[in-house]
Amino acid sequence: MSLPHTQRSRLIGCFVLGVSIGGFFDGILLHQILQWHHLLSGIANRTADLRFQVMADGVFHLAMYVLLLVGLGLLWRQRSGNSQFAAATAMAWTFMGFGAWHLLDALLSHWLLGLHRIKMDSPNPLFWDLLWLAVFGIGPLSLGWRFLKRPPSGHRSRPAVLVMGLSAVAIGAAGASLLPAARGTPQAVLFGEDTPESEIMRAIATASGSVVSTDSSGTMWVVRFESAILAYQLYRSGAIMVGGAPAAGCLTLHCSGCGPAGSTFLAGPTATPRLPAAVCKERS
Repeated sequence: MSLPHTQRSRLIGCFVLGVSIGGFFDGILLHQILQWHHLLSGIANRTADLRFQVMADGVFHLAMYVLLLVGLGLLWRQRSGNSQFAAATAMAWTFMGFGAWHLLDALLSHWLLGLHRIKMDSPNPLFWDLLWLAVFGIGPLSLGWRFLKRPPSGHRSRPAVLVMGLSAVAIGAAGASLLPAARGTPQAVLFGEDTPESEIMRAIATASGSVVSTDSSGTMWVVRFESAILAYQLYRSGAIMVGGAPAAGCLTLHCSGCGPAGSTFLAGPTATPRLPAAVCKERS
């Protein structure tokens, strides 16, 4: 049976919000907290290019913001409708959107295109792919299908109430992606090519940061901060982007050629990423 236009728009909006929440969930948990992979960690010739990897993660989050706005737009356009809207139906389509994202991600990103795996440094990545798909893909899809099968006499809410609730969840997920990393977590910091090396080091020191490594261009730095909030001071010193963490295997760190005590890195067009001398000693 064909659904009325108003109800169809609401259901599509719920589904799209579920997809965007699923994307933010992956980005926050896998890219930023667990640091198991970046979006394009599986591209062999770009694995160690942290600038490229962080940029790809940023484009991914931008796409999720677009989906978030599309979903919210579809819901808010119909928020003043007089018809009742089953809460179970709204939650069903949201859960199905969340699960559909993980199903699509597994099929395309993990297995067909090889863009990344759930746990890139695992000796058995298929195990983690299947576990993640079962818990966050098949699970929510099954839960959504169960909600759809509930009797029509289930609890119903005014459209505006459901819109407000789903909007709060979706915006909360989007906002969480902007939170600073935990204290001591390495963060990627991108500077412009014309920013002097001495100025970068002075800015990092002012923000109570310690250099972990830098890429060959001298523009992408991995820094560990004592205070996550202080990291944002780097924007006043010419940083283009602060945030994002290097996932496992995305940046090869070299201890060879470390300088004397007090030196932290070698930079320049031919340099390779270097660890601080103290860290090199710990690893040797």
